[in-house]
Amino acid sequence: MMEKVKISSLQMAMLMYPTILATAILSVPSITANFAKQDLWLSPIIASTIGFVTMLVAYKLHKLFPGKTIIEFNEIIIGKVPGKIVSIIFILFYMQTSGLIIRDYGEFIVSSFLYKTPLIVIMSSMVALCAFMVHAGLEALSRVGQILFPLFILPFFFLILLLSPFFEVGNILPILEKGIMPPLKGAYPLSGWFTEVFIIIFLLPYLTDKQKGLKYGMLSILGVMITLVLVNLTVLFVLGLTTSSKQYPLMNVSRYISYADFFENLDSITMAVWILGAFIKISVFYYAVVLGTAQLLNLTDYRPFVWPIGILLIELSYWSMPNMIYFNEHSKTYFSLYAAAIQTMLPILLLTVAFIRKKHKGS
Repeated sequence: MMEKVKISSLQMAMLMYPTILATAILSVPSITANFAKQDLWLSPIIASTIGFVTMLVAYKLHKLFPGKTIIEFNEIIIGKVPGKIVSIIFILFYMQTSGLIIRDYGEFIVSSFLYKTPLIVIMSSMVALCAFMVHAGLEALSRVGQILFPLFILPFFFLILLLSPFFEVGNILPILEKGIMPPLKGAYPLSGWFTEVFIIIFLLPYLTDKQKGLKYGMLSILGVMITLVLVNLTVLFVLGLTTSSKQYPLMNVSRYISYADFFENLDSITMAVWILGAFIKISVFYYAVVLGTAQLLNLTDYRPFVWPIGILLIELSYWSMPNMIYFNEHSKTYFSLYAAAIQTMLPILLLTVAFIRKKHKGS
């Protein structure tokens, strides 16, 4: 094992919750509303099933190879050369996804708040901050995640409470007007976010209470699912069927809040929460990439890779997509299939081979 640090299962869950949720809360209501209309609140419930399956597969692999990440046990399962190839696929996938997350963060900040600030400044400053965090190690990252967790989750419930006077609960009707297919179609793009729970495979080897790993992993997915249902319902109750026409519906509804011409402009709170979530998410993906790269090369320390890979991630954030129109189409169409293939189907294949080899070896 490369790092000597230890984190608790609760700390792991507090990292995974914003890691899955951060980039979903702003755009998911719009994406799901395009397909599911007033049934958009059902889509996160359906999509979460792939998250639970992915978490179970990750935990089963961890139980077979405790103390090792997927980069290390690939070679044990399928041999040295095929194992290296699969490890490279995982690292490249997480590098590309990190680039997309960074670009999404930068585009949101520039388009919503800092209109005249160059995109490169926004993205570089976040990557530099995350680089310092990753360099400090997993234990420091988990403690920061623990501190920021209440600041990430409490403003949502505060926002929902303040928006409640604007609710038109009738917007939810009629439920399942066109059957189950629209919510299923809405769940498809959302499933890509839930498959991201597989990155937990890079955290499980460092748990102090390994027996609680599955429980807290499942709880983090459940928390994401409940939060997305609440966010989708809140947006639906305020905006109705116009939700699908907004790029960031949660930002739009937060601008509705105004009490006595004093308590208003709460979209800044939404922005602050989203920046916290993006910081945790980018740091976790960044950590997985540098740790995986060092393990692939059989090195004992990942820190020399932190800054070079940070520069590469900024480059990838430009190469990964030409504009936000492409990004939105990418999110709605093939990203979920691509994410499920790498983070769910490939691990299931590895787990199947591992079980067969174990059974054959035992017999």
